[in-house]
Amino acid sequence: MPATNPENWLVGGGEMGKLVRSMDWAKTPLGPISGWPQSLRTTVSLCLASNFPISLAWGKHHTQIYNDGYWPITGGKHPGSVGQDFSECWASAWPVIGDSFERALAGETSFLENQRMFLDRNGYLEETFFTFSFSPIRDETGGVGGLFHPVTETTANMLGERRTRVLRDLAARAGNAHSRDEALVAAASTLAACDLDVPFALFYAMDGGGTEPRLVAKCGVAPDAASGSAAGTASSPAGWPLAGVAGSGAAVLIDNLPSRFGAFASGPYPEPSKQALMFPIPLPGAERAPFVMITGVSSRLPLNEAYRAFYDLLASSVASAVASANAYEEERKRAEALAEIDRAKTAFFSNVSHEFRTPLTLMLGPIEDELNETAGSLPAPRRERLEVAHRNTLRLLKLVNTLLDFSRIEAGRIHARFEPTELAHYTAELASGFRSAIEKGGLILSVDCPPLPAPVYVDREMWEKIVLNLLSNAFKHTFAGEIGVRLAASGDQVELEIRDTGIGVSADELPRLFDRFHRVKGARARTHEGTGIGLALVQELVKAHGGTVRVESTEGIGTRFFVVLKTGRAHLPADKIGAGAEPDSTATRATAYFEEALHWIAHPQEIAAPAASVASVSPAPSGRISGAARDGNPAAVRPRILWADDNADMREYVSRLLSTRYRVEAVADGEQALAAALDAPPDLVLSDVMMPGLDGFGLLRQLRAHAETKTIPVILLSARAGEESSIEGLDAGADDYLVKPFVARELLARVRTHLEMAKLRRQWERQLKAANKELESFSYTISHDLRSPLRGIAGFTGILQEEFAPQLPDGARRYLALITENTNRMDRLIDDLLNFARLGQGNLACVRVDMTGLAGGVVEELRKSEPSRSLEFRLAELPDGVGDRSLIRQVFVNLLTNALKFTRPRDPGIIEIGSAVTDAGEMYYFVKDNGVGFDMTKASRLFGVFERLHGYHEFEGTGIGLSTAQRILQRHGGRIWAEAELGKGAKFCFTLPGV
Repeated sequence: MPATNPENWLVGGGEMGKLVRSMDWAKTPLGPISGWPQSLRTTVSLCLASNFPISLAWGKHHTQIYNDGYWPITGGKHPGSVGQDFSECWASAWPVIGDSFERALAGETSFLENQRMFLDRNGYLEETFFTFSFSPIRDETGGVGGLFHPVTETTANMLGERRTRVLRDLAARAGNAHSRDEALVAAASTLAACDLDVPFALFYAMDGGGTEPRLVAKCGVAPDAASGSAAGTASSPAGWPLAGVAGSGAAVLIDNLPSRFGAFASGPYPEPSKQALMFPIPLPGAERAPFVMITGVSSRLPLNEAYRAFYDLLASSVASAVASANAYEEERKRAEALAEIDRAKTAFFSNVSHEFRTPLTLMLGPIEDELNETAGSLPAPRRERLEVAHRNTLRLLKLVNTLLDFSRIEAGRIHARFEPTELAHYTAELASGFRSAIEKGGLILSVDCPPLPAPVYVDREMWEKIVLNLLSNAFKHTFAGEIGVRLAASGDQVELEIRDTGIGVSADELPRLFDRFHRVKGARARTHEGTGIGLALVQELVKAHGGTVRVESTEGIGTRFFVVLKTGRAHLPADKIGAGAEPDSTATRATAYFEEALHWIAHPQEIAAPAASVASVSPAPSGRISGAARDGNPAAVRPRILWADDNADMREYVSRLLSTRYRVEAVADGEQALAAALDAPPDLVLSDVMMPGLDGFGLLRQLRAHAETKTIPVILLSARAGEESSIEGLDAGADDYLVKPFVARELLARVRTHLEMAKLRRQWERQLKAANKELESFSYTISHDLRSPLRGIAGFTGILQEEFAPQLPDGARRYLALITENTNRMDRLIDDLLNFARLGQGNLACVRVDMTGLAGGVVEELRKSEPSRSLEFRLAELPDGVGDRSLIRQVFVNLLTNALKFTRPRDPGIIEIGSAVTDAGEMYYFVKDNGVGFDMTKASRLFGVFERLHGYHEFEGTGIGLSTAQRILQRHGGRIWAEAELGKGAKFCFTLPGV
């Protein structure tokens, strides 16, 4: 074969092309390039020109040639692997690829996909995955001259999929753990099956603040090493910087494990791991990580970026599982604590209820004996007081019994006695007891209880509580229409329906209606009193009968309660059927319910004081009370007290206490109290806090919002005891706060004190008004008197300047100029004084004011007054105001003139006029500038008459403009304040209550 120049065919090929051209192939089994057969030349040319990883093995010595794409696969073997025997170069992979190689030499193409093999290409056996083929290359003789070997390394993909499965399994198993240790044990169990990527793993708990690490779980280390008993073993805490990792919160790479721990078995390979990664496992809110995870690095994988990212995700997954388990553990502890508190509360209610019943019994007995005494009739006042005590003792006993019933049910200690009962007759009898109260309340009671086919097994005392609680609830929330009771049989069931035409319940509140202690917020009711467990008790009592209770309601239309019981007795406990006395019966006489309902409809005139003082308690006639009457002189009417409470007995008791000294008007809720106070302001308001509709705090806010009632002293009464409740009441604006039960003498003393203080305030206000009026008259007169001589000074000074100025020396002319300047200043000062004095005279002509137009007009006037200045006015759209238009205009004039004055050093001067809303929701107007500003520590001086924060030589002015604006706004019931920063401008804000 003729010699051929390699430059003619061996061209290109990148770096490998250069290498092949530069090699002395005569020293290889292939011989010089010039002697290569055409088939080899063609194959090498194709290989080098391709970007796909390709290797060739040619001749009987399998001489290897490859391209740029294959070069990275050879790793550290390059460039010695070029020209090397292929079987020698890849001897470490021969157990996997050898058979395919031999078949290809025999003429059969072989293809292997994602084949796992261990390559010794970087000085150690490395786990790899490849998809490749071996194809025979025919030479000129027709035989197999070599092999064509295209290959793709899929190591990254295969490892990625394998590690994703590890993370998925870890999340599935450890994420279901119920404790932190359980989560770590589950993590170790999962990683035990993943030793190809995680040869071993250790999990330590940093107990004792890290001073006593505890091995919680492990995998992949030999049992003798895993015990942790011998110092220096891989699972002994002595060899690991656990405290440092837990404290730093950062992962740490540990090298040279064999030198640190000696030889130890780990993972699937005979070579031990040389590296390990330590990760802190944190918990939310913990300063130090309570756990540390140690994971071995595979001896047959490089710790590259992907491998390290897998470990980071592994640590995050473990941390997430531990956090989830910790949350579950904390929730379980909270649930156990709540259950324990619930058990303690139930025991407390039960014990306290029992203890209350004894003194209540001893109170009821003597009171009833006294009321039933026939030997001598009781005087009317004494009988009335005893009846109030008797009625409220019965009410207290009913509340105690309700708590006792509820505590027994929750403790599972309810004692029932189910006996056959003519349920229709019994239900109708219970309902009829409410007829008097319902009809007095202006309602109709409808009872439809036809005889049932057979008696129904019920606990009579429980059924009594079910019916009476539902009727009481219906009457409490119904103000017009009717209340209906219906009992009917349906198959093997009986259904009790109690309906009303009351306020109804919103759909949002219905699911919580039977929750204990839940009360519908803001619901209109005849009284605010109640424990909030009546309906919850009904539900439990119905359940005790094996029945169900449900509710249907439409807001504003009414509510229907349905109680369904089964007939017969198969569904009831056999040991609770028939006779058998129940110890410590909690039965409450129905009269306690009836009498309480009657007092929900009592009117103020029905609870007047005894006959001897009826006149002093009767409501005052409409109209204002004269000043003489309010001052309490011997001939004057006694002070009038407005008293609000939804409990009729409490209204009667307090009215009786106060009526000997004061006129008392008693009302049943806050809305009535507000209407009475606005119609004829009383001398003092006494109010309960908890009332239906408008409560005590709401009444207080309304009184303080009206000018005619804002100064009336208000005393709040409440059953909420404690320092915080008192502070809440006083912070709300009350003059005093008294906790029930109170001593009568204390109430009388506080009422007397606040009435006397109110009288003194009124006297001081009159004296202050008189003094202000005199001062205003003096200022007005003196200003007029000062004007006459001042005009003379100004006139003669002007004549001197016009006629004799040329004849005067320079000093005299300078003095005349000073006289003129100060005369003009004095004239402005007198004008301001006159305006200030006029502010207290005359009535306000309040109308709706276009604030945008008003401010815009003032801006145009001021802009024309200083045409030479560079000014930028930014006027936003302002909400309309309500006030005296001319006075509000003066406010804008004074504030804008002030802004013009103090922006003179700025170019341009920027002045903004706008409106905004405070955090409390109050709308205000503002004038803001970019002037010289002021020190906020001196802000209290801004609005004083003649007060100035700058010298006259710096900024002209009289010191009256801001005080005038303040006085105008005060007359309107508004306020003004300023915000500023020295050198950065000022912002003046004001409010108008009518907006």
